[in-house]
Amino acid sequence: MEVVDYRFGPQSRNRLAETENPGRDGAIAALESFYYALNNRDLDTLSAVWSQHELAQLNNPVGGILRSGTAVTDLYRRIFDGGLGLTVTFTDAATYWWADSVVFAGRELGEYGARVPLAIRTTRVFGYDGRWRLVHHHGSIDRPAELAAYQQAATGGAAPR
Repeated sequence: MEVVDYRFGPQSRNRLAETENPGRDGAIAALESFYYALNNRDLDTLSAVWSQHELAQLNNPVGGILRSGTAVTDLYRRIFDGGLGLTVTFTDAATYWWADSVVFAGRELGEYGARVPLAIRTTRVFGYDGRWRLVHHHGSIDRPAELAAYQQAATGGAAPR
């Protein structure tokens, strides 16, 4: 276990080719590739980083609880197409390592829309199956007013499922 300030944000790189490395470098490449995809609205890279398994799960303020790589990709497609202008940097992460899985638990700091600040507590779990893939994500916004404003901006007023 360790605490690392990864600082993966808008300057993150697409390192998908490195995610086949079964070691720590491969897992970190997958994490950085996710933040590259998120900040660059790259749905192909995002889909490649997420496990396509039917039980891959995303729990967040916009999507509620979603299961399957397809459902996750569909949510991000709507977010990317909605013009939210989201930018996020992953930081201050407690990192828990095992041979074929890793948990990154930290903070996402960013902004959306007309530079509205955003702070999310986040956990990302990756597993190795020949390539590191994101199998679970949980994100929470602490302040109710900030949560409501972000949900409305991201979904056009629709409540998460």
